[in-house]
Amino acid sequence: MNTLRTAVLLAAMTALFMGVGYLIGGSGGMVIALLIAAGTNLFSYWNADKMVLSMNRAVEVDEKNAPEYYAIVQALAKQAGLPMPRTYLIDNPQPNAFATGRNPENAAVAASTGLLERLSHEEVAAVMAHELAHVQHRDTLTMTIVATLAGAISMLGNFAFFLGGSRDNNNPFGFVGVLVAMIVAPFAAMIVQMAVSRTREYEADRRGAEICGNPLWLASALGKIARGAERIPNEDAERNPAMAHLFIINPLHGERMDNLFSTHPSTENRIAALQEMARAMGGASPAARREAPAPTAANEAPAGPWGKPADPAPEVEPPPRKPNPWGRNPTGPRNAGRRGPWS
Repeated sequence: MNTLRTAVLLAAMTALFMGVGYLIGGSGGMVIALLIAAGTNLFSYWNADKMVLSMNRAVEVDEKNAPEYYAIVQALAKQAGLPMPRTYLIDNPQPNAFATGRNPENAAVAASTGLLERLSHEEVAAVMAHELAHVQHRDTLTMTIVATLAGAISMLGNFAFFLGGSRDNNNPFGFVGVLVAMIVAPFAAMIVQMAVSRTREYEADRRGAEICGNPLWLASALGKIARGAERIPNEDAERNPAMAHLFIINPLHGERMDNLFSTHPSTENRIAALQEMARAMGGASPAARREAPAPTAANEAPAGPWGKPADPAPEVEPPPRKPNPWGRNPTGPRNAGRRGPWS
């Protein structure tokens, strides 16, 4: 059902884009709009991942400079039957993560240092499983296309402003058509973009919980990330709000409601769905037999790279701490009084 809904929303976005072109320039404008859409989508198909990673100043890591984080992604990719994605680290105190790439063979996942500092080993695994679910469902390509079309519709709306007074623009609806192209169409595109994003988040939560083996790990992680995003600004995301829908939790301030104007479902609704999934799974697997602690302020204090394991095997010792991949121990006000994730 969610796949069908996404397809319908994508079709609506494409129709809206062509409709804006028609409002501006008649049938000729519609053809031009279609050509612009094809060009922007082709560019996004090949370059969107590089653009998103660059805007977030993400640094690629491997088993040498981030062994624990890399091993988590590697194990989850194998569990999901996916190729190993390129793995990135973002030097940002806000806990968050995202996936990008045009297909599973060219995918990348990125986590912030804030995520690795504040979440336990199991919670980090659940978050990265969620991102791999996006890769498996090819949501990264879908959302790139939607974001590109939404941006192009806004661009056409600006064109309508400059062309609205001309008698030679073949606009069949006159001032009304220009007004719709300038105001209503970009607004409708924004709503469709957000609806697609919310649909895909619920699906990624479900599949991510299956990959990591325990829905409650992801439920706990979402609670911690949401509270962290409320308190800690993400300056890169604030400068580029169009990429907010890529993150597991909206990195922008003031975006909390589960309505037409939100890029993400409410965290409370997502947690409730995961808790229901955990109850349905029952004791089907060792990982699901023991519930992770509910996310509260009391258990949110940073505890190193992976925190205290939620369900450790008695015979397995916790992994030793590794050198910081940035070549130094984190310093500065945001890290005062605690160790960095890799120190």
